[in-house]
Amino acid sequence: MRGTQGATRGKQNRRSTEPVFTEPQRLHKVLAQCGYGSLRGLEELIIAGRITVNRQPAEVGQKVGPNDQIRINGELVRLRFAPPRARVLLYHKPTGEIVTRSDPERRPTVFDKLPRLGSAKWIAVGRLDFNSEGLLLFTTSGELANRLMHPRYEVEREYAVRIVGRLTPEHEKALLEGVPLDDGVARVSSLADAGGEEEGTNHWYKLVLPEGRNREVRRLFEALGLTVSRLIRTRYGVVAMPPQLKRGQVQELEREDLAALLQAAGMSGQGAPGDGRQPQRHQPSGQRAHEAASREHGDWGNRGPVAGEEELDDEALDEVDGNRAPPPASEAQPAPAGHRHRRGRSGRRAGRGRRGGSRGGPPVQGH
Repeated sequence: MRGTQGATRGKQNRRSTEPVFTEPQRLHKVLAQCGYGSLRGLEELIIAGRITVNRQPAEVGQKVGPNDQIRINGELVRLRFAPPRARVLLYHKPTGEIVTRSDPERRPTVFDKLPRLGSAKWIAVGRLDFNSEGLLLFTTSGELANRLMHPRYEVEREYAVRIVGRLTPEHEKALLEGVPLDDGVARVSSLADAGGEEEGTNHWYKLVLPEGRNREVRRLFEALGLTVSRLIRTRYGVVAMPPQLKRGQVQELEREDLAALLQAAGMSGQGAPGDGRQPQRHQPSGQRAHEAASREHGDWGNRGPVAGEEELDDEALDEVDGNRAPPPASEAQPAPAGHRHRRGRSGRRAGRGRRGGSRGGPPVQGH
């Protein structure tokens, strides 16, 4: 007990602690990891009423998070919390599945194939209709989902489209210049012939869209009097579908590729994926002074502002889950759509010197 008290007295005045936590932790455990005493000794301090959380007596086993203020013998203890690392899944959606969590008709849903999470949930980035297939992204980050889906960011979607018949020069001109639809004019960013049998009925084309309206590709061709017989999404932003990813399979985006995706989405300032550290770079000196004053007066609890971090309420997350992008969560400038950024000085620092980038586009599968 004495040893614990001595260690506590010697460390109470520290402004911050080395460990960085991403989720709520048990109070005595997190204090022990930060060097404030042993588990047993800290439990005894809690029972004795010498540790408080938000100026209320703490309880053994109580969990604390970034907004809680912890005091030992009246002295404020600083714990460093960072937002959880964003995770991204790549799923090769086959035809015959619907992008929803539950379907009244009890059709198979894409969420049936995803790994389970604890307190978080997978958010679908856009959707593919029941008869379409290809790359579908899922993430645990509401802000990343918003930046990838909202039209203001113009994130490219690349598709392989098989149609009945062939495009005429007039069709190609209309697709590139704009086709009137019920919800406004739509156009493709690029269009290329992807081949097909000379005597065959069907022909393949590859096109890129700068947005993702409901059934936009099919409606574009229907407006031109053409029928889409097969539709495959092969790329979303800087993420291309890996050739080895078979239909119905899931693959988590690797750390280097995740860093490239976050950078393309304008979220590279949040630190290297998985290091759990709060960003400290590219911060104006005036803002640093203001934040230092706030920390001095204990206004933040255990959590300082994190650049680019937004709090989405349940309604906004439901809108994202329903594949309707919520209003822009921040005023950050959008990254150029589908552009593979060169890793400049800031990119190297945010990525901890690792070399990132997305895989090249795979050949269209199953033509």
